[in-house]
Amino acid sequence: MTVSPIETVPLVADEHGTICVGGTRVTLDTVVGAFLDGSNPEDIVQQYDALSLKDVYLSIGYYLGHRAEIEHYLARREQVSAEIRQRYESRSISMKELRQRLLTRKSAAQL
Repeated sequence: MTVSPIETVPLVADEHGTICVGGTRVTLDTVVGAFLDGSNPEDIVQQYDALSLKDVYLSIGYYLGHRAEIEHYLARREQVSAEIRQRYESRSISMKELRQRLLTRKSAAQL
């Protein structure tokens, strides 16, 4: 019996450090999150048809074998997302403020 070569894990980090699965734009965060929410690999492939079943199984297997490392990566990604969200929200104006600005401009234009 011959053993086939070991499969490589289909995870690639982009220029920002975001890990994507199988040459797609689907992130490891998405696949692991769906798995932890109870989806099986078949369900994940149905939700994200750019993924192959093989790549999803390999990615989940990698997560299970490197749980601490991936959990650290996911926590760091969540922290960065929260910081970006906070910066955006602090710079954005409320709908009430936007409405008032537009009404002010409209009144000034009518003069």
